Amino acid sequence: MDSEWLRRFAVPGGDSATAGGTTLVCFPHAGGAASAYVPLARALAPKIAVLSVQYPGRQDRRHERPLDDIGELADALAAELRRGPEGPYAFFGHSMGAVLAYETARRLREDGRTGPGHLFLSGRRAPALDPSPHDRLLTDDDVMAAVRRLGGTTPAVLDDPELREMVMPALRADYRAVGRYGWRPGAPLSMPIGVFVGDSDPVVTVEQASAWRDFTTAPTTLEVFPGGHFYLDRHLPAIARSLTAALAAPADGPSAGTGVRS
Repeated sequence: MDSEWLRRFAVPGGDSATAGGTTLVCFPHAGGAASAYVPLARALAPKIAVLSVQYPGRQDRRHERPLDDIGELADALAAELRRGPEGPYAFFGHSMGAVLAYETARRLREDGRTGPGHLFLSGRRAPALDPSPHDRLLTDDDVMAAVRRLGGTTPAVLDDPELREMVMPALRADYRAVGRYGWRPGAPLSMPIGVFVGDSDPVVTVEQASAWRDFTTAPTTLEVFPGGHFYLDRHLPAIARSLTAALAAPADGPSAGTGVRS
């Protein structure tokens, strides 16, 4: 699909979307860009096609103003997804991308759209009325310290003043977005939710991640992996297998049941 918000990367093995398979729409973490999901797209090919969200202010949209509001981002993405993709699709979001995927799904549900058939949420606690203290970063120094602690950005980028200044506008906007995010209570979603989390993630506990089960009336699964906030970099093959199995299973099949795997 022709879109300013979504990128499809060519991967070996062809494109499952052309064969009527499920498309996985992936939402990057704070400071992340669409290319963060190239490895996942390769791991899922050819059974599952990947569309990766490109937020304003990075890569080929680097000259645009980054958006610093989760609601504004979710509104724009819901409007985009009302145009496609064709056929069944699911959402995968990591960290900030998880809450954005959830809010986008809510908007599609609210206006009567079918929305994603499955929601996969990684590295993010379930929404709560009290904001997470890890989201309240007031200065650039706070943002830089958080990025170094989580390990999602190459240290050489943070240590080089010119490179750092290139990535800071997007980082500032993204952390303002999560810091200002206020969850609005409402009816739960109706699609299955798959939750992924690292067992030593410094910003979300397994218990906080498992609370996503209260945000859908459908079955929920929880998978815990060794590692920190970016555990998925080390466990990509296992994550790809889990996604493929979940999307291939019928809604009432054994893979969709509530449970924990580690």
